[in-house]
Amino acid sequence: MIPRNSTRRLETTLVSYSRRRLPRPARLYSTPSKRANAPAAAFAQLQVPHQDAFRFTTQKDPLTEEDMPFVNDMRGFLHRRIPYTILPTPLPDHSNSTALSTYFFPDSPTQDQLAVMDACLHNLYDVPRAKQIFEQLRKSSSAESILEARIYNSFLQAYIEMASLKEPNDRALWVEDAWSLYEAMENGSENIHPTAQTYAIMLLARLRFSSDPIDSNAAPSPGKLLSRLTARGISIQDVISDRIFTSSNEASEVIRLLSKAAIEMNMSRVIAELGRVEAMGTDHLDPLNDVPEVTPVKKLADVSKDTVDESGNITRLATVEEIPFNLDNLRKHLAQITLARRVLPEDVAARQKLLEASVYDVAVERLKHEAKIFDDIGLGHVDMGLRRADLQRWMWDWHQKLSVRLETEIADIVAAEAKQTRGDKSARLGPFMSLVKPETLSLITILEVMRLNSTGGIADGMKLARALLTVGRAVENEYKAQMCKRNNIAIPSLHRVGDHSFFTGLGYRDLHARRVTAAKYIQDNEEWTTEWTQLLRVRVGSILVDCLMDVATVERTALDKRTGEELKERQPAFYHAYEYVRGQKLGVIRLNPVVADRLAKDPLRETLHPRHLPMLIKPKPWLAPDQGGYIYNKTSAMRFKDCQEQQSYLHHASSLGNLELVYAGLDVLGSTPWQINRKIFDVVLQVWNSGERLCKIPPAVYDKPEPEKPENYHTDVQAKSIYNQRLKSHVQDKANNHSERCSVNYKIEISRAFLGDAFYLPHNLDFRGRAYPIPPHLSHIGDDLARGLLMFAEAKPLGERGLRWLKIHLANLYGFDKGSFDERVAFVTNHLDDVYDSAQNPLEGRRWWTKADDPWQCLAISMELHAALESEDPHAYMSTIPVHQDGTCNGLQHYAALGGDGKGAAQVNLAVTDRPSDVYTYVASMVEKIVQRDADNGEEIAQLLLGKISRKVVKQTVMTTVYGVTYVGAREQIEKQLKDREDIPEEQCWAASAYLAKNVLHCIGDLFSGAKAIQTWLNVCAKLITKGVPKERLPEILNSKRANGRAERIATRIRQEQMATVVWTTPLGLPIVQPYRKGKRRQIMTSLQTVYISDPTAPTAVNGIKQASAFPPNFIHSLDATHMMLTGLECRTQGITFASVHDSYWTHACSIDQMSEVIRDTFIALHSSDILRKLEAEFRERYADHVVPLMVIRKKTILKTLLDAGCRISVSRDMATELEQENAAVGNLLDVTDAEASTISTITVDDDAAPATIEEPVVAIKRSRGRPLGSSKKRIQVEQSDEESEDEDVPAAFRNKFIKLSHLIPPHPEKGTFAVETIRKSLYFFS
Repeated sequence: MIPRNSTRRLETTLVSYSRRRLPRPARLYSTPSKRANAPAAAFAQLQVPHQDAFRFTTQKDPLTEEDMPFVNDMRGFLHRRIPYTILPTPLPDHSNSTALSTYFFPDSPTQDQLAVMDACLHNLYDVPRAKQIFEQLRKSSSAESILEARIYNSFLQAYIEMASLKEPNDRALWVEDAWSLYEAMENGSENIHPTAQTYAIMLLARLRFSSDPIDSNAAPSPGKLLSRLTARGISIQDVISDRIFTSSNEASEVIRLLSKAAIEMNMSRVIAELGRVEAMGTDHLDPLNDVPEVTPVKKLADVSKDTVDESGNITRLATVEEIPFNLDNLRKHLAQITLARRVLPEDVAARQKLLEASVYDVAVERLKHEAKIFDDIGLGHVDMGLRRADLQRWMWDWHQKLSVRLETEIADIVAAEAKQTRGDKSARLGPFMSLVKPETLSLITILEVMRLNSTGGIADGMKLARALLTVGRAVENEYKAQMCKRNNIAIPSLHRVGDHSFFTGLGYRDLHARRVTAAKYIQDNEEWTTEWTQLLRVRVGSILVDCLMDVATVERTALDKRTGEELKERQPAFYHAYEYVRGQKLGVIRLNPVVADRLAKDPLRETLHPRHLPMLIKPKPWLAPDQGGYIYNKTSAMRFKDCQEQQSYLHHASSLGNLELVYAGLDVLGSTPWQINRKIFDVVLQVWNSGERLCKIPPAVYDKPEPEKPENYHTDVQAKSIYNQRLKSHVQDKANNHSERCSVNYKIEISRAFLGDAFYLPHNLDFRGRAYPIPPHLSHIGDDLARGLLMFAEAKPLGERGLRWLKIHLANLYGFDKGSFDERVAFVTNHLDDVYDSAQNPLEGRRWWTKADDPWQCLAISMELHAALESEDPHAYMSTIPVHQDGTCNGLQHYAALGGDGKGAAQVNLAVTDRPSDVYTYVASMVEKIVQRDADNGEEIAQLLLGKISRKVVKQTVMTTVYGVTYVGAREQIEKQLKDREDIPEEQCWAASAYLAKNVLHCIGDLFSGAKAIQTWLNVCAKLITKGVPKERLPEILNSKRANGRAERIATRIRQEQMATVVWTTPLGLPIVQPYRKGKRRQIMTSLQTVYISDPTAPTAVNGIKQASAFPPNFIHSLDATHMMLTGLECRTQGITFASVHDSYWTHACSIDQMSEVIRDTFIALHSSDILRKLEAEFRERYADHVVPLMVIRKKTILKTLLDAGCRISVSRDMATELEQENAAVGNLLDVTDAEASTISTITVDDDAAPATIEEPVVAIKRSRGRPLGSSKKRIQVEQSDEESEDEDVPAAFRNKFIKLSHLIPPHPEKGTFAVETIRKSLYFFS
C-alpha cells in the first residue's frame, strides 16, 4: 500500500507532468475511489510531454501552495512572482529538426499530413490512405510530439466502422488492426494511453463482433476491459456517455455487459456505479417541475422471468413495466453534473445554435424564396430589364450555377486522383473538397468574396491572395463547425461571483478548477480535427474562386449616345487584374461596376456569417486557446499574426494554468448584454434612405464636384501637376465613399436584424493582450455611428450623481471636454434648449447635435437626457446609455507612472489639479510659437500655417508618439488633419505636414524626457535580444560547413542563427511574443495566377530593426490591456456593468463614481508592482542561456547603442589589448582591471571538428562611471553607419568570443519622485 505522503507526492508529480495539454486533476472528474488511483487517471488521459520539455515550462506553478496563500487582494496578486512560460528558441531553416523543436513548433509538411489524415477519416473517405500516413508518423522521431490519444481513438473508431459498414468482407483485418492499436495504447509503448473514449470504442467493438469467434477470441474480454479502465481511475459514466455510442440500445447493452463482468469479478463499487448510470439514463430531465408528469411509454420486462411449473404450464408473473434506457437522458444528466451548472435555456440557446448552424441553408432558402416570388408574379422568364437587378437575385443565379459546377469539378478531381499511382499524395485535394457539400461550398465562396469587397486598400475589389486564403479558411471553419454541431455538446457557464475575489489564492484555484473541468468535458465530446496549412487553404480557395469567376455573370445595359438605342451585354461579375500597391505588383479580384453599385445599396443580410454577428446568448466561456466565444464556429482566443510561435506560447501558457484571469477577463467583456437604440436607428435609417450626407453617413451619390481642368493644362507644368493631384484625390475620395457606404450598410442591416433583442459581443485578444469584439461590423469599438446605435440591455436608475454624469458625458461628446466638471454641467444647462430640440426634432430642427465631435452619440445622450428630465422623477429614470471614462493620452500616463516623471504626470492628469490638463493643447501652443518664429523669419510654409495649428491637428501624433510613430507616420497623420480643415491648398498639405511633423516630435521629446529614457532602455534590450543565439547552438555554428565541404563564414552563420524574438509576460501571466521576422514567402501556382503567401511555420531570422522599434509601443499596449482587464474583473466582482474600448471604460451613469474608484485602484496596484524591475529580471532569466557574439558588439551601430545605455564589460588587460588592436572603438566599452576575470567566453574548436569547448568565466558587468578603469586612452569617436557587409571578414580576435546576453542587459532607468498613489485624488485622471 502506498503511504499517504507518497501518494500526495505522486499525484502532484503526475499532474504537473501531464500539463503538456489540458491540466486534468483526476479528482475533478472521476468518481470517488482509492486515492492512489487518481494520479493514474490523470496520467492515462494525457499525452506525456517530451522529456526535455520541462526545461522550458514555467518559472513557478501559479497554483503552488507556497506562493498563493498570502495573496488576498489585487495588490498582493500583482506583487507575486509572475509565472513565466518559456519555450526554446526556434531553430533556423537549415538546421536539423529535433524532437524538442518539433514538439513546440511542428513544420508545414507534418501539419499537411495531419490534415490529410483528418480529411481521409471524415465519413470514411479513404481510411487506408489515412492509415498509411498514421503508420509513418508513428514510426517517425517526432511521433511523440504530434500524436495524441484523440488521434488514436479516431483511428480505432474508423477501423471499427470500416469493419461494420464499409468493408464487412475484410472485417477480420480491420478488427485485428483495432485490437493491435488498442494494445499499443494499453502497454504504453508509444507513450499514448487509453482514455474513456478508447474503452467505449473497444466495448462497442466487443458488442458488435461478439458473435464472430475469430474476432472475439483476439479481443480482450469485457472483464479485462473493466479491470483496466478502473485501474486507470476512469469513470464508468464517462465511458457509457461517450459520443461513440450512437444509439441508446448500444449503451444499454454495454451496461449489461459490464454489469455481468462486474458481478463475476465481485466489483461491488462498479456494480453500484453502473446502477446509478442506468438510473440517470431512465430519469428524464424535466424543467417543468411544477407540472404533473406525463406517464411515459413503458416496455414489458424480460419474459425470461416467467416460470414453468412441473406440468409444463407457464406461470406469468405480474406485469412489470420499465422505462427504456435513453442515452440522451444520461448525457444531459452528466452535462449538469460535470459542469455543476444548468444547461442554458433551450429557447434562447436554440436560436443561437440555429443562427450558427444553418447560416448557409437560410441564405439559400431566402434567395430561393425571392426567386420564386419573381416566378409567381410572372417575371421569372421575361426580360431581365423588367426585374429589379438586385444583389439577392444575382447571388441566387450564381449559386445555382456554381453548385452544379462544383459538383462536377469535385467529381472530376476525385476521379483523376483515383487514377494517380505516383506523385505526392499529400497534394491531393479530393478529401478536402469532399468535406463540405457542394451547395455549402458554393455559398461559402459567394459570401466570402462579396464580404471582402474594398478590403486591403483595393477599391471595388480585393487582393487575390487574401481572397484565396479567406475562402479556404472559411471552408475549414465550416467543416469544424459541422463536427461540433453533430455532437450536441452542452454549453458550459463557468463564472460566478463567489466568496473569493479573482485575485485571491483560493479564487484563482477555483477559477482554474472550473475551467479545467469544463475544458475536459468539451474536449472529450468533440471529434479530433487539425489545423490546415496556408498552402492547403490557398489551393482549396483557388479552385472555388476560379469556379465562381467562371460562372458568375451579370447583364449590363447602356444607351448608345449616337442612336439612343439600349444595348445589353452579358459580363463577368468578377474579373482578375493587377494593381500596384506601395510599389508592388499585386493580383486583385475586381467586382463588375454594377455589382459594386448594388452592394452599396441593397440589403446585405445574405453576405453575413454568424461569426461576423453578435450572439443571442452569452458567449461560450473561454476554456482553452481555441475553445470559447461562438458555440460552433471555432475562434482563437488570440489573433495570431502569421506566427506559430505566438500560438505555441499561448497553448503552453494555458496548459500551465497561467491564463485564468485572461480568460476570465474575456468572459467578463463578452457577458455584457447590449441592445440596439431604436430611436437612433430610426433616424439613421431615415438619413440612409434619403441618400444625403449627414454626420459621417456617406451619400448615395458622391456629392463633391470633379475638379475643373485648367485652360493652361497643356502649357503650364505646375497647373497640370496640381490638377492631376486634385483629380487623383477626387477619384480616391469617390472610391472611399463607396466603401464607407458598404460599411454603413452592414451596420444598418445588423442593427435591423437585432432590434428588440438583447445580444452579446464575444471578445478575443491581439498578440499584445488588447481585447477586441470578434464581430467586426457592429460593436462598441467601432466608429461614432456604431456606438450611437448601441446601448446596454440592462437599465439602471440614474440617481442624482448619474444625472450629473449624463450631462458631463454630453459635454464630452460635443467637444467641450477640457473644462472643469462644473463647467461641463453648465455648458449642457446653457444648451438645454438645443438638447431638447435635438431630441424631439433630430432632422427637422436646428440640428445642433450634428456639430458635435461625436454626433450620433451626442444625439443618443440628448434623447436620454430629454427623456430623464421629462420623466416624473429624473433620479429614478431607468437609463441604458453607456457613459465613458477616458484616459488622457493613456500611453503617456503609463510612461509617467513607470518612470515617476512628475513633469509628464502633470501634463496627463496624474497629478492633482483644479482643471484638466490638456497635453494636446500644450504641444499645439509650443508648435505655434515655433511657427510664429519661423514666419517672422520669412519662411513661407510657416506663414501659411499661422493660426492653423489647432489641438486637433497635433492630437493623433502626440497620442501615437508613445506607440512608436515614426516621422513618416506623423507626417501622414498631420497631412490628413490639414486636408480636413479645407483652408490649405491640397497641393501644399504635404510640405506643410512635413514641416509640422518635425516640430511636433521635437516638442514632445522635450516635454516627456522620462518617457524617452524608458523607450530607449526598452529599445536597447530588444536590440540585444535579437543579436543573441542559444549557447547550445555554438558548437554547430563554429563547426558549420557548406554543401561543398568548405567552412561557412561565421558571420553569415551567426546572422542565420539569430532567431530569438522579444518575449515578455504581462502581470496577468499572458506571454507576449513579437512576431516580426524577416519575410519568407512561398510561391504557389493557381489557375488564376501565381500567388505568394507567408508560411507561419517556416523558421526565419528575426527582423532586429522592427523588433527594437516595436517593443516600446507593444509593451505599453500590454500594460494598458492589463489595466483594462484588472478593472473589468474588479467591476464584475462589485457587480458593475463594464465595457471597454482600450483606454475608454464604459458603464451606467449611476455607476461612474464607483467605477472611477476601481480604475484608480487598479492603476495604482499595477504601477506599485515594480514593473520595470520585473521585466529586467524576466529578461535575465528568459535569455539566461543566450550569448551575444563579440563580433556583433564591435559593429558601430550596436556599439554606440551600448555606450549610450551605459553598459560596461570587464576584461583582463591582455584581452583588452588584443581587442583594441583589432577595433579601437571597442575600448570605449571595456573596463580594464587585473582584479576581475574577463566577462567574455572563448570558444575553442579542435582541428578535427570535435565539439566546441566553452570556457566559462566569471561575469561582471557595470554601468559607466567615467572612463574605463586602467586605461588612459581618450574615448574614440563612434560614428553611426550601416552594418558591415555580409562578406566582410571577422577579425580573429572577435571570431570565437561571446558574452552572456543576461549580463549585457543594462539596468532599467531609475524611478523619479512622482508617487503613483497621487492619482487617487486626481479628478481628471480618467474623465
